[in-house]
Amino acid sequence: MIVHYIQEKNSILNKFISEIRDVKIQKDSLRFRRNIERIGEILGYELSKQLSYSNISVETPLGKKNEALPSNDIVLCSILRAGLPLHQGLLNYFDNAENAFISAYRHHPNNDAEFEIVVEYFAAPSIENKTLLLADPMLATGQSLVAVLEAIKKYGNPKEIHIVAVIGSEEGIEFIKDKFPENTHLWIAAIDKKLNDKGYIVPGLGDAGDLAFGTKL
Repeated sequence: MIVHYIQEKNSILNKFISEIRDVKIQKDSLRFRRNIERIGEILGYELSKQLSYSNISVETPLGKKNEALPSNDIVLCSILRAGLPLHQGLLNYFDNAENAFISAYRHHPNNDAEFEIVVEYFAAPSIENKTLLLADPMLATGQSLVAVLEAIKKYGNPKEIHIVAVIGSEEGIEFIKDKFPENTHLWIAAIDKKLNDKGYIVPGLGDAGDLAFGTKL
């Protein structure tokens, strides 16, 4: 797996990351969603540098100009529900992409810290031999992404996979490295060092789904 750690170099991305972490600012759910969306746009821009390109001729009012445009058949798949604002940010840039949605959530059978990942819903076009973008804002333990990969495999084999995440833990990144094909790219804005005993990223930002859409039962 090739890891692209975007916040390794300072940019305007730092502002959006700091605001989604800040307990005073993140309470504004509209602003939180918009910041996740903007982070998705930045990650999408960086990701675009790894796509395939082909030349086309564009006719302007004063002549013609050759331009290189992305030629990948992209399927953008977000993990519900937290992935929706990130999905929108990527879709703002890859507006011709096909769209897919998959559910994955933590189930605590014994009402303790132990959990399993349950995948119940998947709606997608064909992913066979296409470029799959998997959008999940929080890469904590990495178990959700692995469960999603196993579920998606039943519906076809993408040509290449790009994972797009906002914040991840070092442990989660190490966990998924050998679970995905070697040519998989991980585009991640920020990396934190550890998880707590409940498997949440520290310092992280809390529950991205709740911050974006409200608390759940």
